[in-house]
Order: sequence, then C-alpha cells, then structure tokens
Amino acid sequence: MPQPYTSKDPNGRPRRSLCRISEQTHARDPELAAKNDSSYTRFCLVGNDYAGKGEEGAAREIVTSLWFVAFGPLGEAIARNARKGDQLIVEARVRANNWTDKQGEKQYDHSFIVDGFRFGAPGPAKREEFEARRGEAAPRMAAGARGVSEP
Repeated sequence: MPQPYTSKDPNGRPRRSLCRISEQTHARDPELAAKNDSSYTRFCLVGNDYAGKGEEGAAREIVTSLWFVAFGPLGEAIARNARKGDQLIVEARVRANNWTDKQGEKQYDHSFIVDGFRFGAPGPAKREEFEARRGEAAPRMAAGARGVSEP
C-alpha cells in the first residue's frame, strides 16, 4: 500500500498526496513551455506492465502511458537533458484538475506534478550523442598525447 506523501509545499504545509516512484521511458522529447512568468515541461512516460497470460500461456503486456508536469528549473533540466527513449525515475504527486465546462457539466481530471527525478538508462538518441562526442574527443586526445596542439 502506498504511503502518504508528506513533503512540504512552498508555504511549509505538509502535502498529503500519494507518492509514486516511476521508472519508465520517455515516449517522446519533453515539451518546454512558458505561461506568464513561469516555465513548465510536459512529458509522457511509458512502461510495460504484466497483463496475465495469453491463451497459449505466454506472458502478455499492456502499455501504460502517464503524463507529467515539472515546473521551473526542475522542468527546464528535464527538457534540456532528456530525450525520447531515456529512462527517468520520477517522484510525483497527484493534483486534481476539476472544472465546469461550457455546458455547465463538472469535469474531473488529474495531473502528476514532479517533485524530483533521476536519470536512468539513456535511450538510443542519447547513446548516439554520447558516441558522437566520444568520436570527436578521440582525435583531440591523440593529438594532445603527441604534443600537437589544434589551431
């Protein structure tokens, strides 16, 4: 059973949302946006969950997609460094988004607000970036080892 999340809000009051640590993969690159004086990043993480066994006894999986929102420097760091396919370990809280539509009907939704994260395994795009950087660094290191400087 998940434990209540009891971190503090900006006013020092305890938060009592459910906390979930999620290790999933980016479905696409994060989207950085700004509204008024604050920035935020929206991103979707996907994961495969066990869904029982099929008729032939093989394990079945179901894909679960969750949208997250990260504000300020936290969101900017995710937008700047995360790519599609990267694994991200996220600590988030649930916030209700309820409103009344134009027809006067009450609508209910929720958001997962990121409180913290860590990078997991890099995805294919990030691995290619690392390889390209490593390839660029090798000739410079070899030249430096021979005492030759670049112009």
